Amino acid sequence: MTGVVWNVENTVGRYILWTLFFLGWAMVLVSTFLINHFDLFGLRQVYLYQRGKEYTDLDFKTRFLYRVVRHPIMLGFIIAFWATPLMTVGHLVFAIATTAYILISIQLEERDIVSIHGTAYEEYRKRVSMLLPIPKRK
Repeated sequence: MTGVVWNVENTVGRYILWTLFFLGWAMVLVSTFLINHFDLFGLRQVYLYQRGKEYTDLDFKTRFLYRVVRHPIMLGFIIAFWATPLMTVGHLVFAIATTAYILISIQLEERDIVSIHGTAYEEYRKRVSMLLPIPKRK
């Protein structure tokens, strides 16, 4: 699956795509800290367990990127997977499959978030778009 789908040879185009690639990964990293990196990866849960404390859900907050899109981590992944100056067939299959997985998983994740945060998240969904930073109509 090494066939080439596209190959951007223009220097400016390559720099733009590499910049988008790294911005996508930076968005993923920054976004994990905005929602509590340690809780996301289970470290807070382990710490609380070791201290003999009960786990409690974190308060619902919308900081920085979360004010623009509801799922900046997933948007960062999508940008990082698609922004490449050399797209091979294998990379394309990977990008399509992970994008489809992300779109399906967001639906399941939002159902869980609503069950935890209720109307606060429902109101947030009405105000902020899922992945594209396009303001919603009021």
